[in-house]
Amino acid sequence: MKECFFWIVICLPAIAWAQGERIDIARFSRGDLNGWQTKGFAGETRYVLENSDGQLALRADSSAAASGRYREVSVDLNKTPMLNWTWKVDGILTGNDERTRKGDDYPARLYVVFSGGLMFWRTRAINYVWSNRQPVDSSWPNAFTERAHMIAIESGAERVGQWVRERRNVHADYRRAFGEEPGRVDAVAIMTDTDNTGLVTTAWYGDIWFTDR
Repeated sequence: MKECFFWIVICLPAIAWAQGERIDIARFSRGDLNGWQTKGFAGETRYVLENSDGQLALRADSSAAASGRYREVSVDLNKTPMLNWTWKVDGILTGNDERTRKGDDYPARLYVVFSGGLMFWRTRAINYVWSNRQPVDSSWPNAFTERAHMIAIESGAERVGQWVRERRNVHADYRRAFGEEPGRVDAVAIMTDTDNTGLVTTAWYGDIWFTDR
């Protein structure tokens, strides 16, 4: 149950690089892995810093495996609701229905986790994913738990092999997904996973940051 691990985040310390109205979560372009931790689910996705198309990034290679990297943070979405990041994939997964447990794999995904504080049963997560066929901006409950919501940011192979910059209003996405106001963001995670499909894929993750607009 890959979606469940990040629920354990409770009362995390405020760890992030603040620059005015910008909060840096990942600075992979600087070779900085400070604060990033590993969690395995099935096998091990290999993560390593690599220069790709002139950009230093975190490369993820998965072969029938699922493990993620996460970072404990504290972000107030009322001040900095916009999540920004860059990523690239070498191909999409094919033949899997992402709305089912057997098909819950993605070449690239980015989690935003809300722990619910001491009320750990309220822990929820937004998953931004590179989908194989779900329409861009479509959303659906995760196959394993209703506490995690999936949103397709990219879909299909049109932009495979290209660096893509993304930008989402997490505050608005959370309200649409769960019908209520979000609390603070307590963790951000990335994962390239193919444990359910048994496929092979590679992705690259660039910097990740929150801004006010």
